[in-house]
Amino acid sequence: MLARVALAAIIASAPVPHSRVVSADPIDSTPHVLDGIVNAIVVVGRTVVVGGSFSEVSDASRTTVHPRDNLFAYDLVTGRVLPGFAPSVAGPVYGLAAGDGGTVYVGGEFHGVDNRRARALARLKLADGALVPGFQPRIGGGMVTALARQGPDLYVGGDFTSPRPALARLDATTGTPDAGFDIEPGSPLTSRVKIYALAVSGRRLAVDGTFTTLDGHSRPQLGLIDIGGAAARVAPWRTEAYARRCSSSFPSYVRGLDFSPDGRYFAVVTTGGPKGGMCDTTARFETYAKGSAIRPTWVNSTGGDSLYAVAVTGAAVYVGGHQRWLDNPRGRDSAGPGAVSRPGIGAIHPSTGKALSWNPTRERGIGVKAFYAHASGLLVGSDTTRLGREYHARIGMFPLP
Repeated sequence: MLARVALAAIIASAPVPHSRVVSADPIDSTPHVLDGIVNAIVVVGRTVVVGGSFSEVSDASRTTVHPRDNLFAYDLVTGRVLPGFAPSVAGPVYGLAAGDGGTVYVGGEFHGVDNRRARALARLKLADGALVPGFQPRIGGGMVTALARQGPDLYVGGDFTSPRPALARLDATTGTPDAGFDIEPGSPLTSRVKIYALAVSGRRLAVDGTFTTLDGHSRPQLGLIDIGGAAARVAPWRTEAYARRCSSSFPSYVRGLDFSPDGRYFAVVTTGGPKGGMCDTTARFETYAKGSAIRPTWVNSTGGDSLYAVAVTGAAVYVGGHQRWLDNPRGRDSAGPGAVSRPGIGAIHPSTGKALSWNPTRERGIGVKAFYAHASGLLVGSDTTRLGREYHARIGMFPLP
């Protein structure tokens, strides 16, 4: 257990590179989410915003319970649940992004906030949870599952049909769709196109989902978009890695992705079942490689268990799901030769692709659905209550030593 005092001077901001692997001992001051699941986390200044599907949270000591409808915030340094930020979000939250001026963008499968119309995407004030006037994104026909902010632009992914199918770039102030971004995911492996994850770094936007084409270009489940010019275009980057099928229960299976802090590479995690290949794996890809058959730099397999979330810090590639093992390419729902135990959470060396010794353990459940790396450590969101062999209900934080 790590005492709260160790964080007394820490102020967090946007995600930053880490020079070291985080401690395997979670801090003691994080609140507890008492039911449901945490799907998304973001840090805005020194405020941690947490979204998911839940109804109650408590302080770290479990002495006070606060009703919260799918969204709450707390102070990173003290762990205090913020009393003024208690908006009622009428449905699950799946994506969060930091806004300017003490605001946060919230995406999900909801139709309103505090009984005011706000379908699937809203911008809220951290001071009181109120909707920010003037932000009117007009999302329609589905949910928002992923958000990424870069300067004046807000990238939005999901299975919505308007203002564009599944993927859009909006003005971060007004929510107006950008006419210079008209990339359309197509030919889905499921009944409709859905973006599962997106991340932005410099001139590149990485997206994954059920699509097999981007603007008519073959991009099975994963693609890069060049956003450096006046109009976005599909980057000359293609991999066959995710063209192979996994279990019939997972017609599409690519889930989380994250860029390295310098943007030179990114990591992708998958589900898929114990079928081998790229099913149930983590893979590293080089961002500025070019070609039609780009291969992963390395692949690390769980041997049959799903991964949903990934965070790349430079010191490590953190992965989470309900996995039992890493380094397990020959496992088929079993521990094959060389497999190492990493229940529910693990870390991979960014260069070698091999599991690091970091092994805090986590109660597996459905799995980790959210990571957020920031200046003082790594936040983790899931559906279970044991993290690092301690009680940390659905959210916890591993500090930098």
